[in-house]
Amino acid sequence: MTGFCDRAWQRTTELRAAIDGLSFNRELAAGTLEQAKFQFYIQQDALYLDQYARILLMAGARGPDVATLRLFADAAIGAIAVEQALHGMYLTQFGAGAAEPSPDCLSYTSYLLATAYHEPSEVLMAALLPCFWIYWDVGNTIAREAAPGNQYRAWIDTYSDAGFGDAVRAVIAATDKAAEGTTDAIRARMMTAFVRSSHYEYLFWDGAYQQRGWPAG
Repeated sequence: MTGFCDRAWQRTTELRAAIDGLSFNRELAAGTLEQAKFQFYIQQDALYLDQYARILLMAGARGPDVATLRLFADAAIGAIAVEQALHGMYLTQFGAGAAEPSPDCLSYTSYLLATAYHEPSEVLMAALLPCFWIYWDVGNTIAREAAPGNQYRAWIDTYSDAGFGDAVRAVIAATDKAAEGTTDAIRARMMTAFVRSSHYEYLFWDGAYQQRGWPAG
């Protein structure tokens, strides 16, 4: 019998293929992505990670044991480290100023925050997992295709790094364990949360490519 995460991964096969095929990711792999689109993405991702790290801490605090607390606390510290290093490097390079969350960024973080407050901890774990897992998958896919001189090599190396992969596998294992210990009804809600967050991953990258902002006025 396959575990919850294997089933969730299979459930999102077509969606993940669509993510791989997004213009943002195809052009990032080729090194031809316009700097303005990447800059928009980096600004939004920094805003997203600020909230994501806080929600990871909430997941740890709501977890069933100290091991879960440590796992998500370490993940939150890792998210902050990425923001300070990778995002800081690019934001300095771009000379980017303050930005407000885009519709896609605000919608995604608001969804995760609502899940943290209103759903069982198992559902929250499932909602948080796609950000780890899909980024690792996309990072490795792009790493296999990108030339060494790709201008976005720092981003590619971050999300295809073996250490990041270890963190992803740890969260997968914790989510599977949580799913095994709960009810069928909660597992169904976990699946819904995993799929919805995967949708938001698609929208986040697509929104960056479109530089999708708020309506005027």
